[in-house]
Amino acid sequence: MASSISVNSISTYSKYLRCNRNYFLSASAALRGAINFPVKCSSSSNLSCERSCRFGIVRASCTEEVVDDHAFDNVERKVLRVGLICGGPSAERGISLNSARSVLDNIQGDDLHVSCYYIDSNLNAFAISTAQVYSNTPADFDFKLESLAQGFRSLSDFTEHLASSVDIVFPVIHGRFGEDGGIQELLERSNIPFVGTGSTQCQKAFDKYDASLELDRQGFVTVPNFLIQGNETDESGLSKWFEKNLLDIKSGKVVVKPTRAGSSIGVSVAYGVSDSLTKANGVISEGIDDKVLIEIFLEGGSEFTAIVLDVGSGFNCQPVVLLPTEVELQSHGTVDVSEKDAIFNYRRKYLPTRQVAYHTPPRFSMDVISKIREGASLLFQRLGLRDFARIDGWVLPPSSKASTSAGNKFGRTDSGTVIFTDINLISGMEQTSFLFQQASKVGFSHSNILRTIIQHACLRFPDLLSHNIISRPSRRRSKSSSVTEEFIKQHKKVYVIFGGDTSERQVSLMSGTNVWLNLRASDDLEVTPCLLAPAMSYTDVSDSAKQEVDEKFKTVWTLPYSLLLRHTTEEVLDACLEAIEPNRAALTSHLRNQVMDDLTRGLRNHSWFNGFDISDELPKKFSLEQWVKLAKESQATVFIAVHGGIGEDGTLQSLLEAEGVPYTGPGAMASKTCMDKVATSLTLQHLTDFGVLTINKDVKKKEDLLKMSISDLWLDLKSKLHCDTLCVKPARDGCSTGVARLCCEGDLAFYVNALQDCLPRIPPNSLSKAHGMIEMPNPPPELLIFEPFVETDDIVVASKSRNDNVHNLLWKGDSRWVEVTVGVVGKRGSMRSLTPSVTVKESGGILSLEEKFQGGTGINLTPPPPSIMSSAALERCKKRIELIANTLQLEGFSRIDAFVHADTGEVLIIEVNTVPGMTPSTVLIHQALSEQPPLYPQQFFRTLLDLASERSM
Repeated sequence: MASSISVNSISTYSKYLRCNRNYFLSASAALRGAINFPVKCSSSSNLSCERSCRFGIVRASCTEEVVDDHAFDNVERKVLRVGLICGGPSAERGISLNSARSVLDNIQGDDLHVSCYYIDSNLNAFAISTAQVYSNTPADFDFKLESLAQGFRSLSDFTEHLASSVDIVFPVIHGRFGEDGGIQELLERSNIPFVGTGSTQCQKAFDKYDASLELDRQGFVTVPNFLIQGNETDESGLSKWFEKNLLDIKSGKVVVKPTRAGSSIGVSVAYGVSDSLTKANGVISEGIDDKVLIEIFLEGGSEFTAIVLDVGSGFNCQPVVLLPTEVELQSHGTVDVSEKDAIFNYRRKYLPTRQVAYHTPPRFSMDVISKIREGASLLFQRLGLRDFARIDGWVLPPSSKASTSAGNKFGRTDSGTVIFTDINLISGMEQTSFLFQQASKVGFSHSNILRTIIQHACLRFPDLLSHNIISRPSRRRSKSSSVTEEFIKQHKKVYVIFGGDTSERQVSLMSGTNVWLNLRASDDLEVTPCLLAPAMSYTDVSDSAKQEVDEKFKTVWTLPYSLLLRHTTEEVLDACLEAIEPNRAALTSHLRNQVMDDLTRGLRNHSWFNGFDISDELPKKFSLEQWVKLAKESQATVFIAVHGGIGEDGTLQSLLEAEGVPYTGPGAMASKTCMDKVATSLTLQHLTDFGVLTINKDVKKKEDLLKMSISDLWLDLKSKLHCDTLCVKPARDGCSTGVARLCCEGDLAFYVNALQDCLPRIPPNSLSKAHGMIEMPNPPPELLIFEPFVETDDIVVASKSRNDNVHNLLWKGDSRWVEVTVGVVGKRGSMRSLTPSVTVKESGGILSLEEKFQGGTGINLTPPPPSIMSSAALERCKKRIELIANTLQLEGFSRIDAFVHADTGEVLIIEVNTVPGMTPSTVLIHQALSEQPPLYPQQFFRTLLDLASERSM
């Protein structure tokens, strides 16, 4: 149960925390890294220790003042204590958790200690361990709060605690309470320093209607809009507004959006007055907002977003707009909405999709880019924003209505009209967010930009003079320096490879990005990200022919920092091709230098800024064979993050072994066996007496499926497998891809048609049993496996009642089988099982790719609670998992999915993944954190790398 602090004063509470440190550590054994205690720093902290006597910072006071940070160069420094607050009540809460993970990964060090806090949807505040930040979803967070977090009785108690425990707060709450001035007002009342804009300015900028009025008063071009509030349905007024703006009352195209719900939530396209009111009332009835804005749809326009960074001193605002990003909506095959309704919605912004592409800098004319940068800077100043912000808008062609009616307002150029539409006070800070995309283009790493923002906020508070952090660009990052050349000679090289052709390629990109960023924290490594690009379209190509094409014609790109920060592999590849185009390269270089000059004029006045740490490099293209030889010549270790395809079927492993290049994960033969689910079962079938069971399978050729009568096929499968419900999956592909539950003849017919039509995905709930999106293999597999669907009793999370503060798990347990996933780590022959996890599914009976790898769905229970599985059964399960791993000759690390009998610990194997997901929220991270001592992501991935380096070829 989440405990409230029953103490008489906050000072007593602080003593209580200090005195009971060991109690809290033991009580949260599954997620260590105790509340309010310093984060374990990585080896990268050595560099900051080296510089600690040379770089100054200032400390917070209750009063904000302009500070000359050079004045404190000789003052003794102390560690800066940062309070990281995430969560909040808005629908963007999941994005806030992703942002918090990213910030934590990139600012922690021995000069900066992080304490983490969480605000739930009811505005209850909790102190959480740093380990708990890696929980994958809001549901996961909320479920675990009762047992792993320390609750505060009120927000007043929370701010009293912050006042005595941290020096400055970094809020990463998106939407309501984070960007509307809520958290800022709370902190201001208690005189607690914080990063970002003040409460009054937040309130005005966050409300889209109020912001629009203010922009109009300031002389900017704005989008014509109409406000609907609460139950006041002014159909007559809206009709007049349609007529005034020359829109057809029945079919005029508009955008409906909440005024106070962030930039993505609840936004839709409507046609005519009636449809507009229906969708506006939907926003209100769903509780998203009680104020809804209806705007003209900007036909023919191009959307952009721009990060603004303040580099001035104290209240001397000196905003610099980084390189803006153009947001291009695209259509590739089956899309979620018709092209006529395409908008930059929540899914396009935060999840991998080929429906959007980003161009940084934008493909606009120079006068438009200059106008965007000038206008965003003016807005930042006139609205009183602080430290950083993201400003979104549109560029309209000269012929558009808005352009012709703009008059003399700010935004008009010969090439079009710039309109600013959304102001984001706390921009998303996920690993590939706009903040990091744009910052890396002008010389900032993730760590450098975040520390620069924190450091700038500190300038407003002179009491922070005794603390010290630096912007901390590592010597190894800028390849223009002679120091780096020495580093390259002395330090170990690592190539992180990701991408490929399979439907898991976007998860692979997420895994590769996460591994790369975490390994970069090690000062003794030179880590290069590498994209395995698709060679061709594989329609009607056999598996054997495909493998030959893979080896001969596949290409690998070594990537500069900024080009990796994308949502899809296709976007990364397009960015590579765009970057090496001569005219585009020249433009990017020119704009980069321009922005860096603007930044330098401000940052050179701050002693704590230690320079830019990302150089302007171009991507390089190699054949797969050339790339392997390059790895050999560089004496590099390859970290494989390619899911499915040649990353898991032994092909890539064989190529590396042939050249003597060490790599992560199992060897070629073990990889080939595990990729083939039939071969895996055959290898393990002799272990029945040891409590390891395999599922009966019937393998069918795709060509036979397409020829057979569906009715006959269904009866044949049911007869052979002795079951009424089937599970179908590709014989040789990664987890979740093409996996579906078939409950009837109609389900089978739909699946076979999807194979015949080469569908890239099966839409949600297309089959008789509810399910999420099913990503299909590309190309369709030659062999498919049918097996009995193993029935397990759903594990359900019961909602809290009014009088009950505890989430309860409901599990009938009739079948006694539960589905688990568990990582194994170690050397060949001595693999060790991590603590298994059971996932509470939120839709259907099979976990989707998103549920497995992306922060957005699912609750991971590590270990399974005693009410489901006893500790004795859990230990027997782990021993059998180790037996499986060693029988298959796994090494390095892998993930095993299985059904486990809750009483006996018997294991019914599902599949083995030799390159498991390594995204920031994947279950392997949770399992590593439950180790004793816990392995944080940087340590975990370094452990896997070291195992690869030690392997004997």
